[in-house]
Amino acid sequence: MKTNLKFGNVGKIFMQQKAIIAIVVLFVAMTIINKNFLSINNMASLLMQVSVLLIMTLGVTFCIISGECDLSLGSQMCVAGILSIILQRYLPLPAILLVVLLVGVVIGIINAVIIVDQGANSFIVTLGMMMALKGVALVISNGTPVAGKSTAYSNFGSGSFLHIYYITWIAIALLIVCAWVLRNTQFGRNCFAIGGGTKNIAAYTGINVQRHRRIIFIISALSAALAGFCLSAELNSGSATYGETTALLVNCGCVVGGTPFNGGYGGIIQSTIGILLFGLLDNSMSMQNISSYYQQLIKGIVIVVVVALDCYARKKKRETV
Repeated sequence: MKTNLKFGNVGKIFMQQKAIIAIVVLFVAMTIINKNFLSINNMASLLMQVSVLLIMTLGVTFCIISGECDLSLGSQMCVAGILSIILQRYLPLPAILLVVLLVGVVIGIINAVIIVDQGANSFIVTLGMMMALKGVALVISNGTPVAGKSTAYSNFGSGSFLHIYYITWIAIALLIVCAWVLRNTQFGRNCFAIGGGTKNIAAYTGINVQRHRRIIFIISALSAALAGFCLSAELNSGSATYGETTALLVNCGCVVGGTPFNGGYGGIIQSTIGILLFGLLDNSMSMQNISSYYQQLIKGIVIVVVVALDCYARKKKRETV
């Protein structure tokens, strides 16, 4: 009897998560269509494609659950990546990472001060920050890709352990840590309490809402800085063009996975599922040599369909209750 109950709960969760259904269908279809899809090299490549986006997704999920958003992620990633390449001339690898993360902290603090302390809207502020940092990236790179010259840096970007790239291992470790923090700590519980338009209620319960909101923007900026460091190591170059659609993709991935913009709902695992769906889509369409124009169209359709189905399911659930 207990076994049936467990299977019933798993099935219920499975049906509630529309992105999982899309992943399973796509995975099965590609396994049948392309014999190289399940190869070790392609699976490692797929995970690598997802890893940089996942690192940013983990950080911004704390923002979204808390009822905020960060659209400056892509530009932050570009600036961090270009800085990582430029600093190779002067600093060893650990020092480069430290400097890049400190820059991320500064950007996060600036976002937090304007949004939290000045009462500005996070959508507008981070959109403006995205444009400003895009300009910074263009200036420090002179509008052209900057090639890396550090062997240690490129080895880090291309190195692997057990056929899985180092960057993927970093993303997996952060996934475990962030999931644990969100589920098992007071900070994680505060994210849900503050999200969903309940900031005033959360403040009455003794939560320091202002401090919490500052921290989530710093976390988001740190994740973007780390992602930029990893991306430039993977490509052995930095460019202002790398993050043009990244913020949109990361935020949409969270929503598609089940972490909605209104806050107070979702989680690290849900956001990860959304990003995995996009990574699987990109990998599958590339293997089938689908035009980049059609790839953009298909991803847009998937976003709309999955979100629409999820919203419909929640609406029916509310009506039932």
